Amino acid sequence: MAAPIILHIDFDSFFASVEQQDNPKLRNKPIAVTATNGRTAIIAASREAKALGIPNVTRTFEAIQICPYLTIVPAHFVRYLEVSKQFLKICNQFSPTVELFSIDEVFMDVTQTVRLFGSVASLIKLFKYKVATEIGPFITVSIGVSHNKLLAKLASGLKKPNGTFAITPQNLDEVYKSVELTDICGIGEKIKRRLNKLGIYSLLALRSAPIEILQQEFGIIESRFLKQVGLGVDLEPVIPYTKAPGVKSVGRNYALPRNEYNKRIVYQNVFELCEEVAIKLRRLRKKAQAVGLGIRGDSSYYSTKKVSQYLDSGLDLFTVCKQFLDKWNPTMVRMISVWSGSLIDSNNTPQFLFENTERKTSLQKTIDRLNDKFGDHTIRNGFLLYADKLTTVPNGFGADRWERKQLSEFT
Repeated sequence: MAAPIILHIDFDSFFASVEQQDNPKLRNKPIAVTATNGRTAIIAASREAKALGIPNVTRTFEAIQICPYLTIVPAHFVRYLEVSKQFLKICNQFSPTVELFSIDEVFMDVTQTVRLFGSVASLIKLFKYKVATEIGPFITVSIGVSHNKLLAKLASGLKKPNGTFAITPQNLDEVYKSVELTDICGIGEKIKRRLNKLGIYSLLALRSAPIEILQQEFGIIESRFLKQVGLGVDLEPVIPYTKAPGVKSVGRNYALPRNEYNKRIVYQNVFELCEEVAIKLRRLRKKAQAVGLGIRGDSSYYSTKKVSQYLDSGLDLFTVCKQFLDKWNPTMVRMISVWSGSLIDSNNTPQFLFENTERKTSLQKTIDRLNDKFGDHTIRNGFLLYADKLTTVPNGFGADRWERKQLSEFT
């Protein structure tokens, strides 16, 4: 049986590269992409900006101190999702087994299809050619090759940008000598510090660490993962994105443009997020019995509540969230999270004796049709009449259940 051949394909400076591809004036210049809601954080830097020492995530004023002539560009998430879909069309020409890891990276199992292209090198050469000709020459990818997902992802970061690297059983030890613990997906700075306290400073040291020592610090599950990392073992298969994900919850996070002290504006933003969550519930034909709200600002709060009825309207979700807000009475808010869970198919929810469900559902469907035609938030609750409209954008990590369901149906 042939050894698995797994590719991890990662766009180089994805958001910034799309902006440069679409706007020739930005090409070959250091640019930084910021979120469109007015916050001062840079979420992506071009390769030219990275070469000057500007990281992907930093504050605008810090980046300008490094490069005074840096060009700041607002993000266009809908456009990035369009490019991601173009990318998936190319991937489908090389393998039916493609896993969408985030909006700008995929895993691809080419074990059964590589023979159609002659070799792994020929496949990758043709793949990069198609990206350049069908999407654009300023959008490049780095590709890692290995026999499992863990090592393929590690490999894709070793020859950026526009590089290719393969990790094999023969060169694994050499690679592990040259990389950092945090180069592994799943090992962040906190875990690194805890490993350092155990005297573990490298992946080779992690390999030789007794499992009992790891279990004392990390517990059974996390220590098992870390031990497998040290051994270069990953048994997780590549899961095709065409398999619709199970929907257990639907949520939405939002960072306000500024620290917000106005109570009415905070409530309006929570209401707007409830409307978005409700829209996605209805599109998924789900209703929720649990509602959660989290806020961060001068203090952090989070709470959930299970209610007697199943909900799929923004007003009903907000009624629950308002109870939390009234109780917490925050002074300042800068981050809001709305969550819904304990989902059930809409057709399976019980009907309540004294509720005019049919009329309410008919009205909601009419509003949804109008909003689908003319744009989200065209028809709004009166409480939101003079509130800013939030922009519903694709999630960078593809975590949104509605987006993932849409992509699962995309070919």
